[in-house]
Amino acid sequence: MQTGENEQALRKIVDMTRLIAVTVLCLHFYYYCYTAFRQWGLVSSFSDRLLSNIAATGFFAGFSTSKLFALGVLAISLLGAKGRKDDKLRYKTAFTYILPGLGIYFLSAFSLYLALEATTVALVYMALTCTGFLLVLSGGTLLSRIIKTKLSNQDIFNRENETFPQEERLLENEYSVNLPARYRLKDKMRDSWINIINPFRGLMVLGTPGSGKSYFVIRHVITQHIQKGFSMFVYDFKFDDLSIIAYNAFLKYKHRYTKVPKFYVIDFDKIMHRCNPLEPSTMIDITDAAESARTILMGLNREWIKKQGDFFVESPINFLTAIIWYLRKYQDGEFCTLPHVIELMQVDYEDLFTLLRMEPEIEVLINPFVNAYINDVMEQLEGQIAAAKIAMARLSSPSLYYVMSGNDFTLDVNNPDDPKIVCMGNNPQKIQTYGAVLSLYITRLVKQVNQKGKLKSSLIFDEFPTIYLNNMDSLIATARSNKVATCLGVQDFSQLRKDYGREQADVLINIIGNMISGQVTGDTARSISERFGKIMQDRQSISINSGDTSVSKNKQLELAVPASTIASLSSGKFVGMVADNPVDKIDLKAFHGEIINDHEALKREEEGYKPIAPVRQLDSEMIQRNYREIKEDIQDIIETEIDRLLHNPATAHLVIRKGR
Repeated sequence: MQTGENEQALRKIVDMTRLIAVTVLCLHFYYYCYTAFRQWGLVSSFSDRLLSNIAATGFFAGFSTSKLFALGVLAISLLGAKGRKDDKLRYKTAFTYILPGLGIYFLSAFSLYLALEATTVALVYMALTCTGFLLVLSGGTLLSRIIKTKLSNQDIFNRENETFPQEERLLENEYSVNLPARYRLKDKMRDSWINIINPFRGLMVLGTPGSGKSYFVIRHVITQHIQKGFSMFVYDFKFDDLSIIAYNAFLKYKHRYTKVPKFYVIDFDKIMHRCNPLEPSTMIDITDAAESARTILMGLNREWIKKQGDFFVESPINFLTAIIWYLRKYQDGEFCTLPHVIELMQVDYEDLFTLLRMEPEIEVLINPFVNAYINDVMEQLEGQIAAAKIAMARLSSPSLYYVMSGNDFTLDVNNPDDPKIVCMGNNPQKIQTYGAVLSLYITRLVKQVNQKGKLKSSLIFDEFPTIYLNNMDSLIATARSNKVATCLGVQDFSQLRKDYGREQADVLINIIGNMISGQVTGDTARSISERFGKIMQDRQSISINSGDTSVSKNKQLELAVPASTIASLSSGKFVGMVADNPVDKIDLKAFHGEIINDHEALKREEEGYKPIAPVRQLDSEMIQRNYREIKEDIQDIIETEIDRLLHNPATAHLVIRKGR
């Protein structure tokens, strides 16, 4: 026990031991410098007899024997020394005193060979020896003041404490995506696997630009799913970064398909294939037209997403729905394309409303507009329609018209009789225009893909917030049973909330089963950190007082991956969590490590990539001719229909003329 009596007794023992060391050193000086002591008159018969008796024991048998004995007794005294602890002291400081002191202490013997008087030589020798002795004493005292117990201050970011066991088995099935990784467990690096064994529960890949979303994750989703025989759709934001990967993976693994799919590309800058997103055979009823109208207008006016249900949002949607459905019904959809819809919207109200009121199914949609026009309530009419007309006019481009007015393929990519791999390219410089059109393509594609009895399919969306896909949460929630895997690339949750609105974005975030995140910051990092929960971590604390130190250790629940760690991830390092199956359980779902890419192999593979083969030779005249033909088609429809109505006395009164 640390009582006051024990402390005092220990101090007396230490003092006595040091006194013994000093006494032994004095005897050494008296014996080996006897001549000088005699000249100083410091000898006597009693001291001589005493010294003779000590010498008879062999204490002075060797020159260094007594010096070593004195040093040993000093060392013993230092073992019990307890100085005031100082956390700034280091062993280097103490040994700076001890090592020179030992050198001076033992090398002082050479001073006895100086060609000087005996008294002078004795003084020099004793002074050097005492100096060495005192330096050793000072260094030893400093050693007692150094804190022997050190905290884990090498791990200043607490990385070792934040490590946890991860899945090291390769768990593979016919649908899985498996990414090799490496992670830290305490102070060791271990190999692991990120096993996305159930991609049908959705995969979201997060990360700021440059964090490695495409290079480390999305490219492997594409190649591994093609290798396993998936039909596929790829939304390529920066065409053709992902499309070229999909194309060459298709060339490499197409022999593995039971029925080899066809490869199609939709791109408006470098025209490849043509596809009509309003293909009449896929538009079963007017709700399909309404969904298409909502998608295209929300894509063109992203702020409307947060205002759905407002009068000045729903009115333009109803107006566009009526036009789409009219063309779908006219001559069994021969002119049901988005370019024809855009051109029909721009004609005079008299002719437009005359045509639309002829179709009974859209009468309820068009009546408010017709009545406003007939009653000359132009301000209200323009307020309802102008937003739609102005927005749709942005799509009046010859290249867009050419791509969307043809039909090289249909959007049912997972059709067992006609499987496809479809890539659609965007252009970051024309995102406002192309994004809306591609949103329409994707909405129509998703509806056809998410059906029973189809092939397994994979939908890849790079930079997902740049398009508008209505009810994406429903796709993820219901497509699992239809074998539709969805991969969404997103930079940040805030980006998703900005473009989709908080409610839709939060639903989408929370129903995703698999999540992989690179470097993200702010609320996104905090949200992901909370998904991991807490793990038991070691904690240490140290208390320093005048005579001793005390260390306490305990365990405490702390965040497994703090938000600050996620915000500082390097490129290629990811955190996340995977989902499992009822029959394939994964206990260690969370991961935090570095995905391993064979950079040299990928570089060689990319150097050997074949460019996507062109499918048609086009010149500007062909595109312009198609553009003019669409305009002429609309004029022919108007002239034909109005002429038919006017030449029939029973319907002539239905033709609207201003002032009637």
